Amino acid sequence: MTRRIRTLLSVTMLVCGAAPAAGQTWAVDDPVLKQIWKLGMEESQAERIAQPLLDSIGPRLTGSPAMKAANDWAVKLLQSWGIEAYNEQYGTWRGWRRGITHIDLIAPRVRTLEGTMLAWSPGTNGRKVQAPVVVPPVGGDSAALEAWLKTVRGKFVAISFPQPTCRPDAHYEEYGTPGALERLQQARREAEEAFRRSVPQGRDFHLRLEEAGVAGILTSNWSRDLGVNKVFFTETKRTPVLDLSCEDYGLVYRLAQYGQGPVLRLEADAEFLGEVPVYNTIGVIRGTELPDEYVLLSAHFDSWDSASGATDNGTGVTTMLEAMRILKQAYPRPKRTIMVALWGGEEQGLNGSRRFAEMHPEVVEGLQALFNQDNGTGRVVNISMQGLVDAGAHFGRWLARIPVEITRHIELQIPGAPGGGGSDYASFICAGAPAFNLSSLSWGYGTVTWHTNRDTYDKIVFEEIRNNATLTAMLAYLASEDPERVSRARRVLPPAQVASQRGGQRGPGVPSEWPTCRPGAQRYGS
Repeated sequence: MTRRIRTLLSVTMLVCGAAPAAGQTWAVDDPVLKQIWKLGMEESQAERIAQPLLDSIGPRLTGSPAMKAANDWAVKLLQSWGIEAYNEQYGTWRGWRRGITHIDLIAPRVRTLEGTMLAWSPGTNGRKVQAPVVVPPVGGDSAALEAWLKTVRGKFVAISFPQPTCRPDAHYEEYGTPGALERLQQARREAEEAFRRSVPQGRDFHLRLEEAGVAGILTSNWSRDLGVNKVFFTETKRTPVLDLSCEDYGLVYRLAQYGQGPVLRLEADAEFLGEVPVYNTIGVIRGTELPDEYVLLSAHFDSWDSASGATDNGTGVTTMLEAMRILKQAYPRPKRTIMVALWGGEEQGLNGSRRFAEMHPEVVEGLQALFNQDNGTGRVVNISMQGLVDAGAHFGRWLARIPVEITRHIELQIPGAPGGGGSDYASFICAGAPAFNLSSLSWGYGTVTWHTNRDTYDKIVFEEIRNNATLTAMLAYLASEDPERVSRARRVLPPAQVASQRGGQRGPGVPSEWPTCRPGAQRYGS
């Protein structure tokens, strides 16, 4: 049975008492921990790390020139701190460079629209494409859709569900009359279900529209907050695919729906670069006593590219780089080897970390602990033991030595359950290696910044990042110094028949089998 415990043990509270005005409460007199605190909390470099990465280099789409620029930047930064660092190729991917997207409504009135190409979308080859907008038939059968497809050549087609409102539900909950939110949600649900029964969604339909000769494809993936859209990718080869804001998509859709003749003009610049190498960025501080055992700091480096990739996962990258800077100064001769790995290709299926695990079985075998961060700017509040039954004892000892000002918000899930995906720790826990995800407080992550056009530098809460980088550096130090290896003994998972006994539910996040390691893709399409 999974049990949650507060990492701030009551014994620690009794011994240490209230936090002093100086800002830290120590259970032990450890000069390395105190130096880590000083470097991380009082002399933080987190802003100086994050700003050039997110503002100057910007988003880091796999296979893009910006991704390679980020790899090279991180190597130089680590080397400037005296840390051995290099880029290691794990495969190849489809190279693509994003240029300018400019889209205007020119009839029945003039308005510059808020929109951008999906990742890996073709551009307009230096042309300005002007065409009317049409919408698919809703409520008809497949024959009606097929008939419509014969009429779309040379036109922009709007194929996403048009939201009835671009206000978040919270507005209706706060300001609406009793039942207003429920009525909105029901009407929206019914309308969206009817739309999806009539209009196919996804990349396969994009390819059908391309075959039909459309001028461009208009989509809108609203994230249920003001001005926020999630923007992903397409696989078309000739046809531009665009995401429009909820508001502008609704405008264009209604104009077409009511026969008011919307015409758009699009100029979109994009360049396919062929097959390009893709890399993980690695930094190493060699162990002095147990160099073949490893503490690994983990964060994916790539991002989607409609914003800056700030909280997904620039914050994780900043945390791990800052932790390495701190460790190089406070703990330059670690007992075990400490590594940082900034993974490529996470957004396409954990490809960088999966390939690393395949390429470096010695690291998987010698892993003492992996600490991964990949869910936003918030302070770490939850760490699962990933189904390793003895890991909780190690974390209990480690966290008891860390100031309560950092640990008091953290819960451990003991023994937890192994994660089958979601982030790069899964590439290691599948092999039973001790890999842990440092889960963060949301700060609106799922709605406002995760894969959205608003995932920008200003969304970072650096007070939280300082906390997380200091925590990570302390955990790395304590895991490195631990006299014992973290055991790989696994919990007994519930049998599959338990699912049927619970009406198809095994309980939150508890699989019936240990996850199987999957190979990382070495090239696009593999």
